[in-house]
Amino acid sequence: MHVKKGDKVVVISGKDKGKRGKILASLTKNNRVIVEGANMLTKHKKADKSMQQAGIITQEGSIHVSNVLLYCDKCKKGVRTGAKVLDNGKKVRTCVKCGEVFE
Repeated sequence: MHVKKGDKVVVISGKDKGKRGKILASLTKNNRVIVEGANMLTKHKKADKSMQQAGIITQEGSIHVSNVLLYCDKCKKGVRTGAKVLDNGKKVRTCVKCGEVFE
């Protein structure tokens, strides 16, 4: 996968196109990610014995990884990434447009 947990991403297709957010979880087996504030779902919660209140809650649903791009702070938009090997032998992701290194 070209993104990982904690990355800032932009949604590029679907009902939340253009939204930016941080990746909360990466579901590698299904090639899906959960993005903060995108694909909000409503869930009807039943009260349980531990004094939790019943009601309707909203939570983030998963999005296919092909529908998100890594957000570059320098370019101010979603960009494709490339791989680059630094002098110390560490492999890092870089912005294809401006060359900025992502951690």
